[in-house]
Amino acid sequence: MSPEAALRAEIVALCRSLFERGLAHGTAGNVSARCGAHLLMSPTRSSLGRLVAEELSLVTLDGRHICGAQPTKEAALHLGIYQQRPEAGAVVHLHSTFATALSCLADTDPSDAMPPITPYLVMRVGRVPMVPYFPPGSDALADAVRAKAREHRAVLMANHGFAVAGRSFEDAVANAEELEENAKLLMLTRGQQVSLLSAAEVSALLAAFGQG
Repeated sequence: MSPEAALRAEIVALCRSLFERGLAHGTAGNVSARCGAHLLMSPTRSSLGRLVAEELSLVTLDGRHICGAQPTKEAALHLGIYQQRPEAGAVVHLHSTFATALSCLADTDPSDAMPPITPYLVMRVGRVPMVPYFPPGSDALADAVRAKAREHRAVLMANHGFAVAGRSFEDAVANAEELEENAKLLMLTRGQQVSLLSAAEVSALLAAFGQG
């Protein structure tokens, strides 16, 4: 199996796992991964639970569609992240329940949208900012995310969901899973006295794991 065929198969398998575990639903969410000098992307209006390896979109790093189905309408959002994070090997964008719920709360802090309730989000992703609401697929949304992407591995999008980068597709999926779990813990403990990690503890984790 060629490296491209293996990557296509991995994307299909991991996206099906996300869908079957309820982290994706309907045709919401989209993904991409570096494939040599190009990117593989989930097609527009596709379900992450029913992707077909041969139908994944192949595009250039400047957004030119090479083959496969038409790429996701959020292609510009993905491209902006790769432009700002040349080390990124993949990007996962989900509308998972708890992270999306957090993005809808009026008091979510846009500078630190996901306070560290455990060390694991800090270790995998680092601090997570939130950008204001812009229509899905719009240039304004892609620009807002791109402006945060150089300094932040993950970005929460108000009333929408999140996007997170990783070194590989498997790494990006793991980062997405950890982000959703942190959001779940925050929502489940909302209104209670929660002992968050201190600023010093977060700084020590960031220094040790170099996330950002």
